[in-house]
Amino acid sequence: MKIVSLLPSATELVCGLGLREQLVGVSHECDYPPSVVGLPILTSSRIPEGLSSDEIDRLVTDQLKNDQALYDLIMETLIDLAPDLIVTQALCDVCAVSGNDVAKAIGSLPGNPQVINLEPICLDDVLETVTLLAEAANRLEQGKSYAAELRGRIDEVAGRSETIPLSFKPRVALLDWLDPLFDGGHWSPEIIDLAGGIPVFGDKREPSQRREWQDLIDAEPDIIFIALCGFNVQRSMQDVELFLKTEGFAELQQRSGTQVYLVDGNAYFSRPGPRLVDALEIMANALHPTIHPLPAGMPAALKQI
Repeated sequence: MKIVSLLPSATELVCGLGLREQLVGVSHECDYPPSVVGLPILTSSRIPEGLSSDEIDRLVTDQLKNDQALYDLIMETLIDLAPDLIVTQALCDVCAVSGNDVAKAIGSLPGNPQVINLEPICLDDVLETVTLLAEAANRLEQGKSYAAELRGRIDEVAGRSETIPLSFKPRVALLDWLDPLFDGGHWSPEIIDLAGGIPVFGDKREPSQRREWQDLIDAEPDIIFIALCGFNVQRSMQDVELFLKTEGFAELQQRSGTQVYLVDGNAYFSRPGPRLVDALEIMANALHPTIHPLPAGMPAALKQI
């Protein structure tokens, strides 16, 4: 079976199921595990490199308002690969090529490839995508084993967090964009809760929302996790340095004594795949290091202030 993945989280799932050798093409953003680097690239972005965060936000907003695509499929390569299974998404047009664009392209492909749209909005959904993909790839037993492994890690963190008194749980906000501010929605509040925090900014199972500074100040978080969508730690630092110098943050820290942690949002918190479990373990360790050990090889959250 020849498999094509058009989003990073799906690529990670495919490889987690032991199907790396069946993977023949990926999106331009697929970079994990490292063994996928060098595979044929099937998408490209219309967002120029080197833009500031506010410039990216304006461009994305304008493109979506005018019903224009942010990403393109490289059809010639896709046709040449002649995949049997295409894994894509219909959750967020900002994150990857849209499901509608993929559907339109199917008619140009040889054969009759199966298409799977992944739309997880919580951790349980992520585990269900493991099963869905495993069934489509005829790897049901591997899927059951992999999902059970991920579930076991989630339950271990949740069990330890249940021993923490409510009075010791910090109020936590996760931001996945800083200019302008966006809260962390979908799975982010759930991860905060399971990690032993109290989510105060963002709605479970709902998309991230643009927020005003006053909203964040009124939420009075003890801790802010900065996990910027699409940015690694190095790129995120550019925005974090500006964020910490704003009048809004000065007021927030004066009122609530807020601490700030920086994590690699692109690798761990933005992609609805298996590394969301890593994200849970990273956050749990940052919130309660004496209760939640950091697994070997996992990067710790970086305390900024």
